[in-house]
Amino acid sequence: MSPQKAAAASARDWGVLLVLCGAIFLEGIDVAMLNVALPSIRADLGLSTGSLQWVMSAYVLGYGGFMLVGGRAADLFGRRRMFVFWLSVFLLFSGLGGFATEGWMLIVARFVTGVAAAFMTPAGLSIITTSFEEGPQRNKALLFYSGTAAGGFSIGLVVGGLLTSIGWRWVFFAPVVLSALILLAALAFVPKPSRPDRTGQSVDLVGGITITAAVVLLVLGVERATHTSLAWTLGTLGAGLAFLAAFIATERRSGSPLVRLGIFRSGALVRANLVGLLFAAGFFGFQFLVVLYLQELRDWSTLQTSFAMIVIGVDAILSPLLTPKLVNRFGNARVIFGGLLLASLSYALFLPVGADWTYLAMFPSLITLGIAFSLAYGPLTIVATEGVKEEEQGLAGALLYTSFQFGAALGLSTVTAVNVSATASTSPGALLDGYQAALWVPLAAALLATLISAFGLRTGPTATVVAAGEPADRTADELPASH
Repeated sequence: MSPQKAAAASARDWGVLLVLCGAIFLEGIDVAMLNVALPSIRADLGLSTGSLQWVMSAYVLGYGGFMLVGGRAADLFGRRRMFVFWLSVFLLFSGLGGFATEGWMLIVARFVTGVAAAFMTPAGLSIITTSFEEGPQRNKALLFYSGTAAGGFSIGLVVGGLLTSIGWRWVFFAPVVLSALILLAALAFVPKPSRPDRTGQSVDLVGGITITAAVVLLVLGVERATHTSLAWTLGTLGAGLAFLAAFIATERRSGSPLVRLGIFRSGALVRANLVGLLFAAGFFGFQFLVVLYLQELRDWSTLQTSFAMIVIGVDAILSPLLTPKLVNRFGNARVIFGGLLLASLSYALFLPVGADWTYLAMFPSLITLGIAFSLAYGPLTIVATEGVKEEEQGLAGALLYTSFQFGAALGLSTVTAVNVSATASTSPGALLDGYQAALWVPLAAALLATLISAFGLRTGPTATVVAAGEPADRTADELPASH
């Protein structure tokens, strides 16, 4: 390949990366803005607490439940096709959510938006992992991608507060504009690949139905655990486990399985998913408790809370700038381990929180968590997709994102249960007791994740990455064409 053609191919790959970063930014900002707008939505539509919970749960169920099917669909039917189609669905139903006049309309819109994200996200990730050759260039791209995802969530907290002050419906209309721009860019820049070779492969409908039912029921059981009876929760979780058992039995006999069970023979992949689940549980559970503390006990406004939390968004800067250099020097396993140690430290620093803590007292915990996220999230994405065959990259990405989503649901449900059980009344002292008790949950999750990640330290060093602004180890001639 001539230098001119190689440079053009490299520029095209990075152009595609920017489009996909826009999509993951969209997903993060969409979820964060809705979190901030929930009180205004409840007041305007007259929703009960249970109905309001379903506005969030519906998205979680759609996103977590259909992720594995979405990842496999990208591998079988074409990554660009799945990405563009489901981005269009995301755009449409986000807009419809803004026109909702009843709670059920908003819940349906959020569920379909979650399903769209479940197909769109693994398709986008697998486009990256198949456009960049495994090694420094791919790692650099994935760290940039993960930083953008973190930035979307952090910026969404502030933007959501600003838009909600104008009107909560703008929280749904703003993503429509951003989705439209990303869709046009995707049509222009993401090249059409050759038709996927599905010779000898068929769509595993039974596997798709059973795993979707299993994940939906498991997430639903965890998500609703604090809002319903113990018998209902155990029944839902039991049904989910039964469908999971049926799925495993089906996949063992299938000639073209939805999830090839042999993929779990990779110790690195299994560790990355377990650590990702626990890390998400601690991260989202902690943020939920901090928001409750600031708004319920300290009576901070939504906008004040958003600005207080935005410091965690330092990971959006560190992920593409600092993390590549650390991975290049120490390897993914050690950087992940360090990030989890920092997450544990962050949660421990917040344990003695008082009723009159200044922001300066909270700051060390929040900034440490942002650094921890930048060290753990991107390298986990690299490890979870490293060494996986190209035709299973969508599946590998879907497994990781399913772990993140299930972990978030598990963390939120657990901290809520502990908080409620430890809060004797609505007095400030009782509220503080509840927060302090529940803060042990993120710490326990982070410590367990640290322990699991320690087993990865025994393996050899992983591939190095190229830090932002530094020359690549490979020349442009060695970069693959986009898929």
